[in-house]
Amino acid sequence: MKTAALSFQHLLAMYAGAILVPLIVGEALGLTSEQLTYLVAIDILMCGVATILQVIRNRFFGIGLPVVLGCTFTAVGPMIAIGGEFGITAIYGAIIVSGLVVLLISRFFGKLVRFFPPIVTGTVVTIIGITLIPTAINNMGGGEGAADFGSAANLSLAFGTLLFIIMIYRFTKGFTQSISILIGLTVGTIAATFMGKVDFSAVEEASLFHMVHPFYFGMPTFEWSAIITMILVAMVSLIESTGVYFALGDLTDRKLQEKDLSKGYRAEGLAILLGAFFNAFPYTAFSQNVGMMQMTGVKSVRVILVTGLMLVTLGFIPKIAAVTTIIPSAVLGGAMIAMFGMVISQGIKMLSGVISESAGNAMIVACSVGMGMGVTVVPELFTQFPSSIQILTSNGIVAGSVTAIVLNIVFNMSPVKTKSQTAVAHQESA
Repeated sequence: MKTAALSFQHLLAMYAGAILVPLIVGEALGLTSEQLTYLVAIDILMCGVATILQVIRNRFFGIGLPVVLGCTFTAVGPMIAIGGEFGITAIYGAIIVSGLVVLLISRFFGKLVRFFPPIVTGTVVTIIGITLIPTAINNMGGGEGAADFGSAANLSLAFGTLLFIIMIYRFTKGFTQSISILIGLTVGTIAATFMGKVDFSAVEEASLFHMVHPFYFGMPTFEWSAIITMILVAMVSLIESTGVYFALGDLTDRKLQEKDLSKGYRAEGLAILLGAFFNAFPYTAFSQNVGMMQMTGVKSVRVILVTGLMLVTLGFIPKIAAVTTIIPSAVLGGAMIAMFGMVISQGIKMLSGVISESAGNAMIVACSVGMGMGVTVVPELFTQFPSSIQILTSNGIVAGSVTAIVLNIVFNMSPVKTKSQTAVAHQESA
């Protein structure tokens, strides 16, 4: 009974993240309530499968630490952009290829990390967070194209939800603080119900049990720019997961070896592939559950295994998934501001320790964020270029990320040093 209670706490801590990714992406792509219910249900199920793959340690995959896997918010903006341009099947084609890439490089990724230092990953995460904000603002108004867009009712729900989340986050601690988004969504939806803005038909129509369907949205299609985007997302997610692995290694007094990291990456690659096969999403290790372990002092792999099994069970019950789809767009928009803002703040946090190390790092951030935002706002800038080049320039996240990688090589990895850099190095050594 104690194990079940502890496992349920972990489920609640990651649940908002698990349901918000499919809700945000599904709404942005205009899915029906039935399709949205399936998307939420399969994502919950695959979060459980991904977690189980990671905690069951064997010769081939699984790091064997008490790590919970869930959808990475890093992928939300890219998936919306890919789906809007090429359709939902291109999202899954890109995820399949990115999963294969993760499997292929899992043994060597430790050596590739040097191309993704904090100055690069922090810049990428910041760009992704910034590009998500317009989606949140549209939802706060009631959803793009809504007849009552920007109405007093929608704005009061959006700002009321956001204010409630802020108050919970400010005046509570520990577990309650960790589920502030979930509480805010619940309270906002209850308020919307009294305002007559909640439609329960999706819950009534949803079946109690269902089987999963491979390629529910159709056979995957493959677009180069989409593939490059998702590979970059996968690289950033692996680096995020690496941080979680080491944090859990310290927490459980286990010294991680290179082979342990490889098995952890391989488990994530398998989870990404399986997710694409059943039309779910890319996965990464959830840091909020590390905080839960630090708070409770319970670091049992068994507890996390039971959490994974609970998620799998919930994924087979569409009625529960359908409950999440009734959240009004305005309520979701209020929560999005907090969540996407946290993505930006995470990027800034990653950059804070390195941006002042050199003038070159400041220039990397300036040019990369500028390029990423510029291409997002004016996507037609490079339409006169050959299609082979447009692969790297048609998406703001890709353009900004590639800029960051290239400039990091120029400023931090090139053997050629400027006179000023050499002078600084001499001063530091003196």
